[in-house]
Amino acid sequence: MSELLIIAIPSKGRLKEQAEAWLGDSGFRLEIDGGARGYSATIRGLPGAEVRLLSASDIAAALDAGEIHLGVTGEDVIRERGGDVDARVMLLRALGFGRADLVVAAPQSWIDVDTMTDVEEVAHLFLARTGQRLRVATKYGVQTRAFFTRCGIADYRIVDSQGATEGAPAAGAAELIVDITTTGATLLANNLKIVSDGVILKSEAQLAASLAAVWSPAIFAAARRLLRVVEARGRAKALSSMGWPAEFDGPASRAVKRFLDQGATRRSEGLFIPAGDMFDAAEALTDAEVGPVSVSRPDYVFEAASPIIDALAARLGLSPVI
Repeated sequence: MSELLIIAIPSKGRLKEQAEAWLGDSGFRLEIDGGARGYSATIRGLPGAEVRLLSASDIAAALDAGEIHLGVTGEDVIRERGGDVDARVMLLRALGFGRADLVVAAPQSWIDVDTMTDVEEVAHLFLARTGQRLRVATKYGVQTRAFFTRCGIADYRIVDSQGATEGAPAAGAAELIVDITTTGATLLANNLKIVSDGVILKSEAQLAASLAAVWSPAIFAAARRLLRVVEARGRAKALSSMGWPAEFDGPASRAVKRFLDQGATRRSEGLFIPAGDMFDAAEALTDAEVGPVSVSRPDYVFEAASPIIDALAARLGLSPVI
């Protein structure tokens, strides 16, 4: 049995570029085997790991099937796997890129349709008048069915769309669509509008783990290293580090007490504080005649405890410390 941690990232497009940039920002360099068109890679700084370059939907399928341990892909394609996907795939960390909404959209000419309740009424009237169910074009049949069920809508049928979904109403292939959108511009260009309460999922790229894969202590140790680093990098980007002379530690501690109560963290003769509170904390310190006060932005902030690592270990039945 291989003792390598297998990670999949998107093989092309903007999502690949963003995943590479995310790894690079965390201090890991992706080295693709076989040049730019290669489909495997290694990560410098992460021994014991192998990278596969796959499409976003193939990454979701591989996570679901246990063929890889970790993957970077959109939550929308993970959710489309259906069933109790949360029992097979664990979302570890939202990555802040690849954002898109999965939405229900109707023709702009349907001026009386604004909510899913309106859609339910139109579907009922459409069936009564034509004897046919309202057609909904989408690539996301699993999530569409679940959402329409939650909204109490039954008088519709899915039209599988593998082309340009937004063009289906104009082509006469469907009355409604369910599709991914980032800005809504493409929907607007096709004379469509988003139903006001028709946002099914606000998706973004996720670092996800397969609970169906075979995990050994060595494989988990490699995953733990990756998670510790990306958590430390993400934590550091939100914090400022403040420091003061040792002889002022007493008055400084009193001056910043309210910030500590709000979640700032003490360090030796200083603290880590949310970047947005930096100026307020500096003012409190200088008002207490503490100085000089130094402020810097850390590259990484490592913590001894990691809720993400602990949660993954618990789901896998492994010890978080190996």
